[in-house]
Order: sequence, then structure tokens, then C-alpha cells
Amino acid sequence: MNNKTLNLDELRKDLVIHDELLGHPMTFHTTWGLFSPKAIDAGTHLLLKHLEVKPDERAIDLGCGYGPLGLAIARSAPQGYCTLVDKDFVAVDYARKNAALNGIDNVEVLLSNGLDQVPGDRTFTLAVTNLPAKTGKEHYYLFFNDIKDRLEPGGRFYVVVITGLRQFIARSFKEVFGNHRKIKQGKSYTVAMAEKT
Repeated sequence: MNNKTLNLDELRKDLVIHDELLGHPMTFHTTWGLFSPKAIDAGTHLLLKHLEVKPDERAIDLGCGYGPLGLAIARSAPQGYCTLVDKDFVAVDYARKNAALNGIDNVEVLLSNGLDQVPGDRTFTLAVTNLPAKTGKEHYYLFFNDIKDRLEPGGRFYVVVITGLRQFIARSFKEVFGNHRKIKQGKSYTVAMAEKT
């Protein structure tokens, strides 16, 4: 077996992450091509550090990747549930595997472009997303309005974005939700929240 074959075989193996999220030790399998495959990214950690999860939360994680946000929320809401959605079938596959790996069964993982595959009658008390920086502002507006339609009154929508997008988030949240609260601004990432009134 030559070195090239050996290296490719190594690259095809799952990457394994052990971390503590919302006070719970968790394990994630991931792979190259998914966002932040070698470690839970700093934005996700910042959001979770400033997130309040009630035990009966009905939550949604948009763009769930391999599942760190949504699975940590589900683990923290034993009387509730979390719906995880992603438009990448590989991410959905890994999020499902990671739910099973961590023994979390109050979740549903859906292949969905935004909320288009989420049952129309399903509403949420909490929505979270680690927003990608490289997508159009039109996409964000569609996303934000769809979330607002599905949040229950008093429902909260938390986002973490690169700090360069914080002004846009403030403006668009005020426009769509009528309110905006900057929860934490770090050097690289900012966590913001809007509430459905």
C-alpha cells in the first residue's frame, strides 16, 4: 500500500469531537466538507454560552450541520424537543448519527431548505442559527420572516454571526421582528436575539 492510498483512507475516516455544551459532555462524529469538522467552532460556543434553554422548549436549529447546537438544546430540554434542519444531506446524516450516539431521542432531523420541509403546523418557542457569512441578504430576509411566522408569541430567535454583519442583523431584526437585542459582541462573532411579540 503506497502512502497516497494510506492517507486517503485516513481522510475518509470520521473525525471525532468531544466537548461540553450547555454543561453536557457530548461526542460528535463529523467529516471533511461539513462546517468546522475538527472542533466545535467559536461562534457556536459563544451562542451556547449566552443561551437560556427552558426544560420544555420547543426549538429549531436552522442549518444544523452535524448537530452541536440542536442536540445540546434537546439534551437541555428533556420535556421539549428540537427540530434540526439542514439543506446538506451529509450534514443531516451526521446530525442523525450524532443524536443516536449521544442517546438523544427528543429530536427530529430534516433535510430542508430553510423551513420548507418542516410540517406547517409546527411552531417553536426558540430558534437558533449559526448564520453563514457567505449568502445573500435576500436569503437572510426570507429566513427571518419564515422564522417569525413559526415562532409562538414570546418566542426567541438567537443568531450568531461574524461581527462584520452585526449592523445588518440589528437593522433586519428591527424591520422583521420590531426589536433587536445584542447579547454579546466578541472580536470575531456577535450573538443577537429577537423576540416575537
